[in-house]
Amino acid sequence: MVLPSVVRVGLAVIAGLAAVVVAVLGVLYAGDGQPGRVDVRVGAVAEGVAPPWLYVAQAADFLGEPVGAAVLVLGAVVGCLLFRWPRAAVLVGVGVGAAVVVARLLKSLVGRTIHGDNLSFPSGHTAFLTAFVLVVAFLVVGRFGLGRAAGLLFVLTAALVAGVAMGWAQVVLGAHYPTDALGGWCTAMAVVPAVAWGVDRVADGRR
Repeated sequence: MVLPSVVRVGLAVIAGLAAVVVAVLGVLYAGDGQPGRVDVRVGAVAEGVAPPWLYVAQAADFLGEPVGAAVLVLGAVVGCLLFRWPRAAVLVGVGVGAAVVVARLLKSLVGRTIHGDNLSFPSGHTAFLTAFVLVVAFLVVGRFGLGRAAGLLFVLTAALVAGVAMGWAQVVLGAHYPTDALGGWCTAMAVVPAVAWGVDRVADGRR
């Protein structure tokens, strides 16, 4: 089971709320090409970031680029196969991939832009890293048998740290508005639990 039963109910609620947030933000910023009030206030905090923090932002951004993302996913898949967790390997590929695909579809649907005609909502980088860390967190909870409260807290903390780190990097580098990063985080939180549940259902059905 890749979606631990102890966090299933809690994540179902969170996934539903995340989907609502994505929908609301998507409607609010549809076809827009300017930062909102929240974007201006939050973005002002990130202005003027200099080395070494600028290098940290660039390193985080690399993890969401094709090469960096491929290395992370491939490494995780190989690790799962070595430990004989085929179901987990499937979730790494399908879960993370689904989050990225949904983010790209939403970008075209919402049509929000930054720096000209570059589609920005939601942030695909933030969706990717959040989804990847979320999958890893599922595996950790299942492997170490964490309880309901501890498991849910661990999963949410891991996902939040990943989302904030990548979202911060995207804002610092000027690639996204803060609300784009929030949309990317919520996209992963809505998609990955649903995919994990689906993987379990299919695998259990075949068994």
